Amino acid sequence: MLDFQLYRNAWRFDGAPHEERKLQKEEWRALLRQGGLMVRNTFDYDCAEETSFWHLVKDRFGGLEELKSDTRNRVRKSMEALEFRRIDFQTVKDNGYPVLKATFDDYAIVDRPMNEQVFEDYLRHCQSKDYDYWGVFDKEGDRFIGFCANRLWDEAVEYGLIGILPEYKHNGTFPYYGLFHSMNQYYLQEKAMRYITDGSRSITEHSNIQPFLMEKFLFRKAYCHLAIHYKWWMSLAVKILYPFRKVIAQPQVKAILNMESMTHKKK
Repeated sequence: MLDFQLYRNAWRFDGAPHEERKLQKEEWRALLRQGGLMVRNTFDYDCAEETSFWHLVKDRFGGLEELKSDTRNRVRKSMEALEFRRIDFQTVKDNGYPVLKATFDDYAIVDRPMNEQVFEDYLRHCQSKDYDYWGVFDKEGDRFIGFCANRLWDEAVEYGLIGILPEYKHNGTFPYYGLFHSMNQYYLQEKAMRYITDGSRSITEHSNIQPFLMEKFLFRKAYCHLAIHYKWWMSLAVKILYPFRKVIAQPQVKAILNMESMTHKKK
């Protein structure tokens, strides 16, 4: 039918962001009849209007020269201490969980659990799609200290799940700088992808990765329009709770209400 998949009770488009179109009423209703509580539909990718929703993208690579001097220095230090290379699925499966668990434990806000079952479920999802994997290694002893799993499409790539041992965030090796620079160069320069995306606007703000990518690596907001379609009783619940969205603390409910607010106004 449509290229939508059910994730955490919400239907979301499973293709590249620029391929998604506005759904007709009969289409989103058909999805809800199959299950789930809502359908998230983004459309008019990279429109001229400054809307309240966007995909974070990078579509040009200018090497180190495009970066600010402090970012260039951190990339160089990172490349001196660490190695960034593409790895196979088995390496992630064998080594990824302790790294990812430590990463989640270090988040300021946790909107979902991370345990071995969740990790295994994620790996099964990756195997059912086209994914590319990167590993981060400490050159001293070739220690595996991080990884990134990226979703591939014909013209685009989405940076996905990233795990980096928290101790390396503070030891002067700057792993995120070297990782993103290496991947940006590979996908935009060597593979000539149309663009890289780090996903859509965050509704949980459990990490600062998107502001980091905009400030340090010149990612930009590709604005689009957002529509959310609910099951009737879910729509009623959202309408009742929406006026209290700023005082509700339950993470899952707060995330839904935050997303609903992005359909109401510009920002």
